[in-house]
Amino acid sequence: MFVRLLLNTKSSITLMMPWWIGTGGAGLRTAFGLSAAGFKTAVISKLFPTRSHTVASQAGINAALGNMEEDDWRWYMYDTVKGSDWLGDQDAIHYMTEQAPRAIIELENMGMPFSRTEDGKIYQRAFGGLISHYGKGEIHRTCCVADRTGHAMLHTLYGQVCTPFFDESFTTMLGSI
Repeated sequence: MFVRLLLNTKSSITLMMPWWIGTGGAGLRTAFGLSAAGFKTAVISKLFPTRSHTVASQAGINAALGNMEEDDWRWYMYDTVKGSDWLGDQDAIHYMTEQAPRAIIELENMGMPFSRTEDGKIYQRAFGGLISHYGKGEIHRTCCVADRTGHAMLHTLYGQVCTPFFDESFTTMLGSI
């Protein structure tokens, strides 16, 4: 596989390695995972990574940690499937809701400065009508960094990705040899 880039200097370059296009939260996490797994990775972005739209996310990230009250990933799964009007990919929702606590702890270990309770646990707030016990009440499930969760996540991930970045670049050709 190769990618040809039009760089911000009006010159072009051809990369012959695994590459990742995009630097939002998902793009940076993918680049981190590829790099950590030993792949020689380059990140291509049309803007500086910490200016992607993920920075606008204020609310937080849902995970059934149970830091404020009892919670269960199965209740979170039910809540998510119901919220999708039963049209969401239930296998994907199952995986996402079951693995969400692990992803939150991973971000915490990377240095994401989550808001905390008085006893030091990650603070969780009620948000967006989240429910517990299969619809029997509201629950605090949203992990947040005040109202700057997206900003904190982007800066945390950007600080962890140890790979070349091609910022303000455009892909002009994708192909395989």
